Amino acid sequence: MRYISTRGGSAAQAGFGDILLGGLMTDGGLAVPEAYPRISSAELAAWRALDYRGLAFEILRRYCDDIPATELKRIIDITYTATIFGSDEITPLRELGDDLYILGLSHGPTLAFKDIAMQLLGNLFEHALKRSGRRLNILGATSGDTGSAAEYAMRGRRGIRVFMLSPHRKMSPFQTAQMYSLQDANIFNVAIRGVFDECQDIVKAVSNDLAFKARHEIGTVNSINWARVVAQVVYYFKAYFAVTASNEQQVSFSVPSGNFGNICAGHIARCMGLPVRRLILATNENNILDEFFRTGVYRVRTGEQVRHTSSPSMDISKASNFERFIFDLTGRDATLVKRLWQQIERDGVFDLSRTPHFARIADFGFVSGSSSHQDRLATIRRIYRESSQIIDTHTADGVKVGLEHREAGVPLVCLETALPAKFAESIREALGRTPDVPAGLENLERLPQRFTVLDPDVIAVMDFIVRNSGG
Repeated sequence: MRYISTRGGSAAQAGFGDILLGGLMTDGGLAVPEAYPRISSAELAAWRALDYRGLAFEILRRYCDDIPATELKRIIDITYTATIFGSDEITPLRELGDDLYILGLSHGPTLAFKDIAMQLLGNLFEHALKRSGRRLNILGATSGDTGSAAEYAMRGRRGIRVFMLSPHRKMSPFQTAQMYSLQDANIFNVAIRGVFDECQDIVKAVSNDLAFKARHEIGTVNSINWARVVAQVVYYFKAYFAVTASNEQQVSFSVPSGNFGNICAGHIARCMGLPVRRLILATNENNILDEFFRTGVYRVRTGEQVRHTSSPSMDISKASNFERFIFDLTGRDATLVKRLWQQIERDGVFDLSRTPHFARIADFGFVSGSSSHQDRLATIRRIYRESSQIIDTHTADGVKVGLEHREAGVPLVCLETALPAKFAESIREALGRTPDVPAGLENLERLPQRFTVLDPDVIAVMDFIVRNSGG
């Protein structure tokens, strides 16, 4: 498997090991495979009998073929365990009603779906650094869940330091405490006076400074990292097998989406041959992606225009992984993709509405919708009334939009984003009760917190990294 850039400017194709630690490609584009491996009907049938670890190995070995099979299997086996994820199912399925399901993705250490990929990434990083003798300074940005998942996956690991940017006072109290209460010497939390997109822009600016990146061995754990995305492909296959009896059936997935990484994994699974009927994209009030899938216009918002909502992990106006999908939508035209993203930087918008490319949206199975705070509360109440289950605010966005696009006879799987304990204030508003907190986390928000507040300034962040990177 060789990897190329969405912008076509990399001098040479790369292997998985070459792109694992690096984040952005040297031309500012994102790494994508030369082609997605196609899975035959016979292979799909055989995979039905596999547990999560076996399925992960079959999928990942097609993308990580420069890692010896025995080592890849070892990494997968120590990652996906009942000790870390609560059961050997890893991603258990819960039924809400006839042909309506929740895919449980939030049973890892930080109670959010990001753990599924981040725990694997930590072990992959450790493998790569041990082989190369290098060290790594991870720079990331989070709107709530990526940061804690990355920090819990990387805490205490030799040769790794984590610098995580988050928007100051714009995460839930539980999310904030999960990150800022960590006292590990290799973890550095930086609260940026601004919104998530400003944090994400800083990460990209640092990653595009190739000299600084090389000198200080900067890597990333954001969903621009290909390994993050491909790890999430696994649970689409696992969920499909769980709700179908044969490969003749189709399944639709509803996915809350801010940075487009989670649903991008579903897009990849579909391209590999998984019988996906629809990929239903759900946004909150920051409906930039919904606007594109309805109109063909991709229009980013300014920091002042990004709304702070009760599903804060989706308070995003620039979806980093969206570039990977546009690359596929435009027939893998790297020149066009580069021009579109230059247009975004210049004008804040591009318009594909009158192009043959946008006319192909249906071919990729995408539909979309948005949700409001009142929608979230109503959906949480409805699900609790009908099934006695409590869902978090982001998952509620996915359920609400998923039900709007549901088709008779097609199972609908809604992807869980986090456990409701992370958003207790909204749950209390919806149900008049506080959600259960997993054992051991009852006093999390009372723990001492350690973080540094900075302005949204690239130079200030680079200086912070230099002063704390140990070299």
